[in-house]
Amino acid sequence: MDRIIFQQSLLPQYFSFSPCKSVGLGISRNKPWKLTPCWAVGLSSGNISDDENIFNIHNLNGSLFDDESSPAPFKTLEAEITQETIDFFVSDAEGDPDRPSPGYASIEQALAALRQKKFVIVVDDENGDVEGNLVMAASYVNTERIAFIVKHGSGIVSVGMKGEDLERLKLPLMSPEKEDDSSAPSFTITVDAKVGTSAGVSASDRAKTVLALSSPQSRPEDFIRPGHVFPLKYRQGGVLRRAGHTEASVDLVLQAGLHPVSVLSAVVDKEDGSMASMDSLRKLATDYSIPIVSITDLIRYRRKREKLVERTAISRLPTKWGSFQAHCYRSKLDGMEHIAIVKGEIGNGQDILVRVHSECLTGDIFGSRRCDCGNQLDLAMQLIEEAGQGVVVYLRGHEGRGIGLGHKLVAYNLQDEGHDTVEANIELGFAADAREYGIGAQILHDIGVHTMRLMTNNPAKFTGLKGYGLAVVGRVPVMTPITEDNKRYLETKRTKMGHVYASDLKGPSTDFTISTTDKQDPSEGAQ
Repeated sequence: MDRIIFQQSLLPQYFSFSPCKSVGLGISRNKPWKLTPCWAVGLSSGNISDDENIFNIHNLNGSLFDDESSPAPFKTLEAEITQETIDFFVSDAEGDPDRPSPGYASIEQALAALRQKKFVIVVDDENGDVEGNLVMAASYVNTERIAFIVKHGSGIVSVGMKGEDLERLKLPLMSPEKEDDSSAPSFTITVDAKVGTSAGVSASDRAKTVLALSSPQSRPEDFIRPGHVFPLKYRQGGVLRRAGHTEASVDLVLQAGLHPVSVLSAVVDKEDGSMASMDSLRKLATDYSIPIVSITDLIRYRRKREKLVERTAISRLPTKWGSFQAHCYRSKLDGMEHIAIVKGEIGNGQDILVRVHSECLTGDIFGSRRCDCGNQLDLAMQLIEEAGQGVVVYLRGHEGRGIGLGHKLVAYNLQDEGHDTVEANIELGFAADAREYGIGAQILHDIGVHTMRLMTNNPAKFTGLKGYGLAVVGRVPVMTPITEDNKRYLETKRTKMGHVYASDLKGPSTDFTISTTDKQDPSEGAQ
């Protein structure tokens, strides 16, 4: 055994090298992780130059710059770097998916309120910034209810509508180029009802406009553009595709058996106008007997009743890493085909090694050195083969973090001109990351995965997955060689997108040991 001792503060861990070009890393801080392997470090095939030597600490996805002008230390989401991520996901093992989260009303209670022409308050996931919206069926609006929304809301009255209704009324999006950006709502041009209104801003006028928008008999010529009511485009698939308030409001109205048009407005603090806190939302709910529900619970409710992917084929797939089974899935939302590569028997679905991988043609197929995608996929397949059990879900349509292949190549040109990867996407009119992982979660659930060790550096893969009967029992960071071509890309993902790498770990600076161990031929004996 060859051993190298480093006095280094960035990585207070223990490395154990195996001959298969992957590294298992056991945390040696206060106590070991319960999971092995906890970490993965990949080596690219072929010769490794001195500049890319994996023993170089800066090549373990720590800071990539050595000079004094280097960016500030990593700033990441605290929840992603705990030893056990037991609170990110909702598992079917915890009980009936219809059971509401503590402190919330059930979805059935909310549906009953909507049928009775009452409000509900819809709250997004509490792991991020809380936002609560007053919601009701648009077809039940009147002057008094709009006045209540204006009094307790932001003053902006929005109407959630399906795409076919917006097309029928000829209401185009304000920013069509951002339609695929799942991180933000899709506003159309604003409107006022043409008949029976004056300036359009009063509660009475806005109530008439909302009722006109909700009517199947309305025509494009029934509206003045621009106006004082803000239609919002509902994304097909609802909260199973985008966990947003627009989707949640229309889903609730639809589940209540009402015409699928909602009215909604964000609740704000009446003192300073900031977004209302959970305490304020709960007080409003108590004062006016309004049920308050979470989007996470709505996802669970719908997932229990609906399946949005279908498995179309299974075949044996021998690969350079080993023999796997390939499962093809088709999305009922958009017809896109995805693939899951499965090793071994999933059994009871507990503690399964999982990689959810976004399609990257340039990295996965052509070995682009601009990114680390191909190396991460290669490493995930290696580790799953070694474990004898695991799943790689390969999600198509995620090229360039959701912007598409052609736009990604244009973004590469912008990066060559000095933009970083986030700035390039934004310059092209896209979000920094427009991917969503709900389809991947349904695929995993269909395969039989219940608890998993998720191989990722990206905290976004932890969000938006609640309610699919999945639980993450650990995160397995996937560290691959850093090249001159991708080091700025990786640094940007770290500093601007919260990707969690080795040097993000909290804890005291300690020594760590790297040991290389080769499998011995029995004839060689111990050395």
